Amino acid sequence: MLRPVLPKTIRGKIILYTTAVTCSIAIFTVAVCSFVFQSLLKRNQIQSAEYSLRIICDNTAGDLENILSFYRWCSFNTDIAAYLDAFQDQTRMPGISEKNSGLRSVALHTYERLKEEYYNTHSSEYISRILLSPLNSCSYMQICDTTSTVTGISVQELTKETWFQEIFGDGNLDRSALMEDPFLPGNGSLILPAAAPVSGRYRSSQAGWIYMSISDRLILDYLKSFPMEKDSALYLTIAGQTWLYEDDSLHPFTPSFEVTDTLKDHAFHSKTTVSTVRPLQGGRERTLISCPIGDYGWSVSLLLSQSFMEAQSALYILILLGIAVFILLVGLFLLFLLNRSIGCPVHLLKERIQAVEGGDFSPDPSIQWENEFGDIGRGINRMSADLSALIGKRIQDEKERRDLEYRILQSQINPHFLYNTLNSIKWMASIQGASGISEMTTALARLLKSISKGAHTRITLREELALVKDYFLIQQYRYGGSITLSCVTDESLYQCLIHRFTLQPLVENALFHGIEPKGCVGKIEITARSETDPSGRGLLLVQVRDNGVGMDKDTIKKVLAGNEKPSADFFRQVGISNVNQRIRYDCGPEYGISIKSVPGEYTCMTITLPYETAQGEIL
Repeated sequence: MLRPVLPKTIRGKIILYTTAVTCSIAIFTVAVCSFVFQSLLKRNQIQSAEYSLRIICDNTAGDLENILSFYRWCSFNTDIAAYLDAFQDQTRMPGISEKNSGLRSVALHTYERLKEEYYNTHSSEYISRILLSPLNSCSYMQICDTTSTVTGISVQELTKETWFQEIFGDGNLDRSALMEDPFLPGNGSLILPAAAPVSGRYRSSQAGWIYMSISDRLILDYLKSFPMEKDSALYLTIAGQTWLYEDDSLHPFTPSFEVTDTLKDHAFHSKTTVSTVRPLQGGRERTLISCPIGDYGWSVSLLLSQSFMEAQSALYILILLGIAVFILLVGLFLLFLLNRSIGCPVHLLKERIQAVEGGDFSPDPSIQWENEFGDIGRGINRMSADLSALIGKRIQDEKERRDLEYRILQSQINPHFLYNTLNSIKWMASIQGASGISEMTTALARLLKSISKGAHTRITLREELALVKDYFLIQQYRYGGSITLSCVTDESLYQCLIHRFTLQPLVENALFHGIEPKGCVGKIEITARSETDPSGRGLLLVQVRDNGVGMDKDTIKKVLAGNEKPSADFFRQVGISNVNQRIRYDCGPEYGISIKSVPGEYTCMTITLPYETAQGEIL
């Protein structure tokens, strides 16, 4: 008994589930494609039918416009107006021997002129009859496309008909409706009647009227060439009445369906309406397209074929089913191949890679098989070991680099021996009475003692200000009384912590680069205050301001980047950029030094530090 080939491993089951999901997606895609195709097929059918209907409507509207142009020409022609004026009081055509026999020439000329214009009019083949008569309706003129002498109504009776009175107007055909020819009853042909008043030549009042019959062939000739399916239908709506086109003729029709929805986005032309209708007697919904004929209030409507849509849909569904079966067979074949080729190794390798991504770089001997997957496993283990060593080395290098940089910044010289020597000089100067030398050596000794014996990277603001004052005392002896230093700060800030030798480079920069080049009395002011940032953390802001030559933007960038010119002065070696880097190393990139300056006026350097005190208070 044959057993079904099923995967025995978890990996194989995952492959099976993946294949099943893939097939489901394929089936879903096929279903969506089917829906999209149905929509596109319906849209294309609607737009194709609309295009054909627009041709019929545009051609019909063109013929109607030609007929109405002739119609209006008759209403305003001077020859016709002269004829109507001449025959206002005539009840018959005068004889040749009568004294008013000249009217016969007028009538003949008018008739020839009317017939000439009639045959020169495009679409004249659709005008089946023209009647031109004065108001008495006795001496009328007629052009007719039939030779029959039998008429169903007289001209006098014609003007008394109710429908004649309703359509009698300006000749725009707005109120005209298809009807049986009153002059040829029983022949089965339909005409569109039109009647309008005609003014006289020398007066603005009505002198007569014109009547015209437009044959239904005007629309039938175009409808005959329209391609139609067996279950589709064409309708013509004129003056509110609907006609069904069937067997090359028009039949009165009462709409037997109701509109359920309007599809506005399916039509090309803005005046074309596309609707979904449902038969009143029950049945499936159908699509109805209506296109207007000119601006006459007429329209041609087409009920689309349902059998055509069903046939196209069935064909496409068969194609989609074939595609779905093919995808399923391919998925099963791939499942069989993958189940035999891939198993536990892939799963273990994937877990190992995920462990490496999570930071576990320890080697895993279980993935070192004697095959291609084993080669990959050994490569992963080697890569893990290399990454672990690289990261460890990187961390150690970074630690050593920062320690080295800090040692260089903090302890560039060892001034201990200078401190002992200066103490000896101080005592000798005191014994000999040289007080100035004694003060300078005392200040310098305290300065060097701070460098040589300071074990902490940060000291209190009080201690840092004392160091700055010792440095400034030495510089005062150099410059005499031309420079002053003032320190303005709240005593509550004296216990705030600040990096050792932070203020001295800034004061030195103010002296050598700001005040000295300006050559005037110099003033340096140090102020300190506390603030809070938007997140609520406390900040210590210390400003060093001088009235020197100032700096432009390029110079400020060079000073902060460490591009100052080298100097032989020891303290100048620990520059502003080094102070800025040291603060950022310890506190973070949001802290450090910022500079504002106006060339020729002032320079203000601001040190931003976290608010911490020697007692461990943090704001």
